[in-house]
Amino acid sequence: MKKILLGLLMLVSVSVYAQSDRYMQAMKTTLALMDSAKTVADVQDVSAKFERIGDAEKTQWIPYYYAALCQINIGWMDKNSDKDQLAEKTKALISKGEIIEANSEFSVLRSVVATQQMLVNPASRYMTYAKDINGNIEKAIQQDPNNPRAYYMRGANVMGTPAAFGGGKDKAKPILQKSVDLFKSAKPASPFYPSWGLKQAEMSLAQCQ
Repeated sequence: MKKILLGLLMLVSVSVYAQSDRYMQAMKTTLALMDSAKTVADVQDVSAKFERIGDAEKTQWIPYYYAALCQINIGWMDKNSDKDQLAEKTKALISKGEIIEANSEFSVLRSVVATQQMLVNPASRYMTYAKDINGNIEKAIQQDPNNPRAYYMRGANVMGTPAAFGGGKDKAKPILQKSVDLFKSAKPASPFYPSWGLKQAEMSLAQCQ
């Protein structure tokens, strides 16, 4: 009986290890493709690959995160893209990831998505999307007070807000400085954990000097 149980445990261990090994390799390969993607079609293909990894794994939120991030990147790359249509796809991917783990990183992405939709026509859309932009950033900070991407987005939003409405470079500077400091002291919580944002935060901080 002990031999049978031992054999079953070994089979389970081998299966889990193989699955983990496949996941690690798939993520490494797809992240490399993401880094080298040059066109919207390339990024769209990478997004689909990440989504398939997430669908196959079922317990990993990070593939869905990168699938959503790719959709956001398409929004910045293609000025003529339908931001509302992209937002629906992005939010669907975020929701799939949040079923596994609702966290600060997804809240940051939700804020970025709302920002993209607002920028289609700031004058007419600000009141519609401001709540999602700011609310998701505050939620991200509550979920993880040490998330540098959350402070970067908060600082960028403050910098882009007119001084008459409580924004401006002077108000944004300490927030962006905190973001940069957190980036420099951050340690990845797990393999493939999001790490983008330091260069953007440093560039924004430099604009506040």
